[in-house]
Amino acid sequence: MRNSENLDRKIVLEDGTEIYGAGFGCRDSRDVFVPGIMELVERTGVHTGDSISVYPAFSISPRVKQTILEYARKLGLGIGIVGLFNIQFIVDKEENVYIIEVNPRSSRTVPFLSKATGYPLPDIATEVILGKSLKEQGIFTLYPQEKERWYVKVPAFSFAKLSGMDTYLSPEMKSTGEAIGYDTTLPRAMYKALIASGLKLPKYGTVMVSVADGDKEEMLPLVEKFYRLGYNIEATAGTGNFLKSHGIRTRIRRRSDHERDEILDSIRSGYVSYVINTRPVTAGWHDGDGMAIRRCAIENGVTMFTSLDTVRVLLEVLEEITIGISTIDKGRIC
Repeated sequence: MRNSENLDRKIVLEDGTEIYGAGFGCRDSRDVFVPGIMELVERTGVHTGDSISVYPAFSISPRVKQTILEYARKLGLGIGIVGLFNIQFIVDKEENVYIIEVNPRSSRTVPFLSKATGYPLPDIATEVILGKSLKEQGIFTLYPQEKERWYVKVPAFSFAKLSGMDTYLSPEMKSTGEAIGYDTTLPRAMYKALIASGLKLPKYGTVMVSVADGDKEEMLPLVEKFYRLGYNIEATAGTGNFLKSHGIRTRIRRRSDHERDEILDSIRSGYVSYVINTRPVTAGWHDGDGMAIRRCAIENGVTMFTSLDTVRVLLEVLEEITIGISTIDKGRIC
């Protein structure tokens, strides 16, 4: 994530990437104005309010962007909305653009996009509703030039205050706030936003990993990065054996029905920096062991992730701020 081109993530529902956007549109009786297009880090299936949003979009092509803008213009005019509306899209690996939904309203993302783009969207929309056209407000283009800085919105959660609540991200929104970070580079903007949201980002320690079988292949290169950065790796039996079979030094922690539970004991001990936990799609809303791990992480102040997309972004940030581990070259001593 040293620049936008280095973000090679293109994995989402049906190998697509969810774009929250054409940002927010604002329409008067004749024209449509799209101040910004935001891209979500987390894949489809996580509520947009619980996802990390980035402006400007960092991985879509100019052709996809033009398609999104054209769809936004046609929808705004065709539906007949006067005022604010937002659209959510999915872009697949062939760059086909699909519409998820159109909402004829504003939301809590309006303040973020207003700050990021410099356009006061509530004021503009209010004037439009009262009969003052976009052109009369000095807006003559569908999509203005994007800002050169990066703006990141990260959700904030109150899981520690909500006893018994499962922290797994899902289509049901669970965040209670958000934080913004911006900078000239995307890693710095992301780092600021993550810290501002209340997340701890330790540069050392142990990563506890327990993922569903279907996520193991995708998880492997992420854990390899943690390992190269000098983190110790601990894992549940299934995940740990998979990592060991691929050459990653891993300490396996076992779950037990008895009083002692090695996994939860490790998390409670204070040396675990991150917990990565995903569940199989067939697990339903409550996967007993997984939920116990997630609750234990939250209750002990350990940074926890249930989306590998978020982990991928975190690693890009850590690679920028962490000094890697290297060995001294062996040679002849003079």
